[in-house]
Amino acid sequence: MTSVAVLLSLFHESDGPLMLNAMRNTNIELEYSNWLSHFPILSFKAMAEVDITKCSQLDVGIVLEYFKKSFPFLTTIRMAYFLDFETNKFCDLLSNSTVCEVDLTVDISPLLSSNVSVLYCESESRSMQNRYFSMPSRRRPRPTLSHISKLTLEGRTDFSDSELSDIAECCNSLIYLNIRGCLSVTDIGIANLILRCVKLHSIIASDTSFGRSSISALCSRGQGTANIPLMEVDTEHLKLSDINLQLLHIGGCKGVCETSLEDLLSKEHKLKSLCLRGTCLVDQALYRFPGSTLEMLDVSNTMISRDALMHTVVRNSGLTHLVASGCRNLCLHRSKNSEDNLSPPNLSENFFIKLGKECQLEKLTIGWGFSDLSVNEIAPALISLKALTVGLGGSLGPEGLKQLCILCPLLESLSITFQVISDVVIMNLLVTLRKLQALSVCYCIGDLSPLFLNCKASYLRKLKLERVTPWMTNDDLALLTQNCANLMELSLVGCTRLDVDAQQIISSGWPGLVSLHLEDCGLVTADGVDNLFDCKAMENLLLRHNGCGIRRNFIIHAASKLPMLRSLSLDWCDASEGDLNLPNFSDRYSLSNVKIARCKLRKCSLDFHNKSAPERPVHKETLVLVWNSTSLQKTVVKERIT
Repeated sequence: MTSVAVLLSLFHESDGPLMLNAMRNTNIELEYSNWLSHFPILSFKAMAEVDITKCSQLDVGIVLEYFKKSFPFLTTIRMAYFLDFETNKFCDLLSNSTVCEVDLTVDISPLLSSNVSVLYCESESRSMQNRYFSMPSRRRPRPTLSHISKLTLEGRTDFSDSELSDIAECCNSLIYLNIRGCLSVTDIGIANLILRCVKLHSIIASDTSFGRSSISALCSRGQGTANIPLMEVDTEHLKLSDINLQLLHIGGCKGVCETSLEDLLSKEHKLKSLCLRGTCLVDQALYRFPGSTLEMLDVSNTMISRDALMHTVVRNSGLTHLVASGCRNLCLHRSKNSEDNLSPPNLSENFFIKLGKECQLEKLTIGWGFSDLSVNEIAPALISLKALTVGLGGSLGPEGLKQLCILCPLLESLSITFQVISDVVIMNLLVTLRKLQALSVCYCIGDLSPLFLNCKASYLRKLKLERVTPWMTNDDLALLTQNCANLMELSLVGCTRLDVDAQQIISSGWPGLVSLHLEDCGLVTADGVDNLFDCKAMENLLLRHNGCGIRRNFIIHAASKLPMLRSLSLDWCDASEGDLNLPNFSDRYSLSNVKIARCKLRKCSLDFHNKSAPERPVHKETLVLVWNSTSLQKTVVKERIT
């Protein structure tokens, strides 16, 4: 889809040939305004929603002008994954008087974790002449009013406090804001917006600088600014009545301290969705939380205990989504941090029995404390379960997996990691669960055998087999393409018997693949990667330790051959010429991030004193390239980034 095609679709049928000839002889970027003013354009008054997500060939500035002329009553614009939408066009979008919902999502940066060890970092600015839009010499006046009520800016690292200020000034009707992964906005900027947008009741700010100031702003709406440092806020915004939040996602926000989080939760009564992943959440904060309307709760990677979580579950019987992976204290019945006078007196010690009695779950992500026995205890809550993830710390064995086939007839997604499996159980799952669309079996004890490949599972859309099928050959892979013919996402790790012909099997068997991960898969890339270019819908590609045959210009070549490719992960070990050319703005096409791992040779610790023992590659560092509309960030980190 191009800007020319969009423009032609908006002209009358009789004007089409004339306009096409005119376009061939001129520059659409320079002349589109003349065409819009001198030629009659069709008006679609019933058009309320437009979705141009992933149409990366469109010139967004021009297309927005088209929509403004032809769709006078447009209410929703979805234009996700447009890296070239620069922030200076944001005010133009806000000024559209009819639009109520805007989605400008881009890929989340792979460097969100604050735990990565940065070895080197530099930023390369995009030259003005290469941009789709160039900044005018004088800033355009901000729009005076916007009717936008729902705004999604997820992943936009080029948006800063300046854009948040524009939103706060113009969007008086804003009720929903998603700024997840917006790394350039500050805690102060978020706090100012919270105070000004008094109707805001849904905030997704995970993996941002959301912290003490933002929490103080939420607690102080309608009470003044005494507790908010370094902020200048017009007092008229503080006299309006407070609106309780319905949705709050602040997972991964390291600026949130225990005290401020406890204060915030103690004042929220109407929350329906709460994400506190990886925060300083402790038992006392959950005990003080008065809410009873939760439908989604994410407390993964926190220090909460089983008793505190059970207390919250009992009060929120409408809970349908529970994410509690990485919570080591779920193995304990009482946290050391809990206070006796806050702990409810009449709770049963068995958390899963309580959960089974109180809730009807649709999604459960769990690890520590979950076992085969837990499946039976939680059984009544699993009747409507659609997604189950069991990870590190769980002890779900074959018996528990058998029970799932009976208890969860609606299951659509199943992910098991570090569990005990068997052929019979996996085959039973594939035969029994006819609604299953996603299956992930990773790093489990008890390798699968080729027998399970005979199960026909045409309903599967996503399949991960990581370190569980080392025996897989090209013939086995071909059989998999026949029995799982509709896969859109595939991940294979540790299939060491595959060779270069596997590429042809994959591209011919699954031409519509959107995501492909191949790691430690024999010699799949020993002779290049040309056959995978037939998968034109590919958006995410990972190739690591599959044979030293990736050419120097592979990244740029792949970006040009795969028009939808946004994320690419490689390893220098596979570079046939010892190096890889890195793309810039002009030749990145749709790429938003590239990760290249580097290894070093090291002996196994058991063979350290054996001089003749072979050295094996182990991870050393990762180069991460991340683009936005204004810059390219180059970062080297110690950790392995996938």
